Amino acid sequence: MKSWIAQPPNWLQIQPIELPEDVELEKLDPGEREAILLAEQLRADLVILDDKAARQIAVERGLKIIGLLGILKDATRYGLLDLEATFEQLQDVGFWVAPSLLERLLKDD
Repeated sequence: MKSWIAQPPNWLQIQPIELPEDVELEKLDPGEREAILLAEQLRADLVILDDKAARQIAVERGLKIIGLLGILKDATRYGLLDLEATFEQLQDVGFWVAPSLLERLLKDD
């Protein structure tokens, strides 16, 4: 991972952000906090968040959100990946999703 970020791909843009004091955002992990701030700063069309508290704050701030599972579902619709195989790979590396949600997403596939 360190070598990847040391020489990022051309499509990756690393953006500095302003970190204003914001009591509401202090409750979040740094990654979620910075994603919300960057989305606001860039006036982003969409921000990727999975953490429930971060999603709630983002929506309250007028941001449109999507989670990893939503992205994977969209990619499946476009034939870019096999949803079941991708879920298995994610679970192998510790990603947790409620079995009922996983079943529902696979059924809708």
